[in-house]
Amino acid sequence: MTFYNSDQSMHSHLTSLLNKYEEEGRPGLKDSIAITWIRYTEVNPSPCSGLGTGWSEDKLLYPASVVKIIYAIAAEAWIQKELIPDNEELRNALKAMVADSSNDATSLVIDLLTGTTSGPALTGDRWNAWQIQRGLINKWLNSLCWEELNKINCCQKTWEDSPYGRERNFYGIGNTNRNALSTLATARILEGIMTDALVSPPACRRTKKILSRSLDLIQRKNDPENQVDGFIGEGLPQGTRLWSKAGLMSQARHDAAWSCSPDGKAMLLIIFSQGQERAKDTFLLPAIANELFHYHLYNEE
Repeated sequence: MTFYNSDQSMHSHLTSLLNKYEEEGRPGLKDSIAITWIRYTEVNPSPCSGLGTGWSEDKLLYPASVVKIIYAIAAEAWIQKELIPDNEELRNALKAMVADSSNDATSLVIDLLTGTTSGPALTGDRWNAWQIQRGLINKWLNSLCWEELNKINCCQKTWEDSPYGRERNFYGIGNTNRNALSTLATARILEGIMTDALVSPPACRRTKKILSRSLDLIQRKNDPENQVDGFIGEGLPQGTRLWSKAGLMSQARHDAAWSCSPDGKAMLLIIFSQGQERAKDTFLLPAIANELFHYHLYNEE
């Protein structure tokens, strides 16, 4: 059971597309990619009203910076409950975390959400208490009681290099406690934000503002780390509105995007691709997005 209405024709189209790109020189593509694709018929969609399909969408993968979407809306939940102060520093950090994908800003946000800080290794009761505090974001996600969020893990900071000290220990032996998301879980969270259905409508509107991306070619040229080129946004036609968060590292190229055509047709697309070859592939995500968006525009539900 998914939160969208499954569409067999969309599934056939997506499968054919993956077969095509696999045959064009990407052996093993279907084993190294996960996708959730949802289309909406309403100009202002209500939650759980879309038609959709997926590929390996329940598979838990390291989400890289895509997890920052969850930290952003969690911060809004904490603010609403008056657990953390709503001040200029926090707002600047949330914008930098999502719009610019700043890991330093992410560190501050997680410290505020969980009451923890990074540093040397801890032991005994202090270490146990620290780990419990770091689980607060997962505890909040569990409180939503959304089946799609089962087994996901969102408790780690993001790094330019790698964690050290207590952060390294918190990853667990063999990195068993790394962040883990599925495209389905990511889609459920992003849909909740974009339909004003998570935390509160004002909280969603603030989060949408920092997720907004420009497709303007000049702006993109002036910002090489625009999170559009090489990702879903590059495959969308000019005039499309876009809200997204990309994730890129040596072993992953991910994107989570909500797009809206000039006539108001909304589409939600989450793509996680893993492995060194996928991480270097700047063609694949835009190409898939372009094909799926055109299907979305020109096929009646």
